Amino acid sequence: MESFENLVSAEFAPKTTYLNTASTGLLPARTLVAMRDAAASAAAGQPLDMFADVEASRSAFARLLGVPATRVAAGASVATFSGLVAASLPAGAEVLTAEADFSSLVNPLHTRADLKVRSVPLERIAESVGPQTALVAVSSVQSADGRIADLAALRDAARTHGARTLVDASQSNGWLPLSAGDFDYVVAVAYKWVLCPRGVAFLVVPEDLGESAQLTPLFAGWASGERPWDSCYGPVEELAHSARRFDESPALFSYTGARHSLALIEELGVEAVHAHDTALADRFRQGLGSLGHEPVPAPGSAIVSVPGLGHRQAELGRAGVQVSDRAGNLRAAFHLYNTVADVDRLLDVLAD
Repeated sequence: MESFENLVSAEFAPKTTYLNTASTGLLPARTLVAMRDAAASAAAGQPLDMFADVEASRSAFARLLGVPATRVAAGASVATFSGLVAASLPAGAEVLTAEADFSSLVNPLHTRADLKVRSVPLERIAESVGPQTALVAVSSVQSADGRIADLAALRDAARTHGARTLVDASQSNGWLPLSAGDFDYVVAVAYKWVLCPRGVAFLVVPEDLGESAQLTPLFAGWASGERPWDSCYGPVEELAHSARRFDESPALFSYTGARHSLALIEELGVEAVHAHDTALADRFRQGLGSLGHEPVPAPGSAIVSVPGLGHRQAELGRAGVQVSDRAGNLRAAFHLYNTVADVDRLLDVLAD
């Protein structure tokens, strides 16, 4: 079996010290080649079966999260899938969210004016689930600062009170192990930690395809039919007998790349990526202490957020170090293509 380091070095050669995966992941070489080849074939008028790429991507994502592919819908955004779940809730239902969670997850819930959306600090979300709670929606890892939700406690609290759960794994999928089967819905974009092109997102639905939750395939088109090519005209007479009934019409070139990016994550192994990423993040946290800076407490996270240093993003960029400025905080994200040298480079520039 090829080593972690050899697999990574064969796929990535960044021209900067790239520590911004929480915004956008780097495309592997294999993904870029696949997309270029598909574009060239399309330009030449040669037939392509990019729907096979959608199915390969769906299956790979399912394996990463430990659920059957029949529970996975393919689309393009978290907001669309969050809106789909929001639409299934009865008027007056209570929805519990974490304060300042990512907008694509929570905004579709707020646009339902007849829902009672209640936001609490992330650390209190499990204890805040009550008998009136219909849905708890939370990101597994907070985009702004890398804090990790206590999903085990949330799962148990939701089961105790009969609430459904919607977990956004966009900032954890690919580096933090997650069993999607523990939750009703898991949604994620794939252009961050699993290194896919933009335009790829997934939704895990319940085993009964959301029938008990009255989840309706509101945007089902011909591709959502059990026999898509027989469903091109008029109403779709038979929806897919799987979560494919909830698919958006897929951005095919993005999925042509996605299957190769997801295959790389599978080859590396999420556990190995987790160990690599968190070791680098811990090294950065230790280095910050020697510089007199205190990061936002987020133990075990691959994302490190440092209050008061966001204004240095432009300076770091000029020095060839790519990070983010989030609400005045400097956010650094450490992933499989990063090294100890990258961490030390960031610390050196911050020390100047």
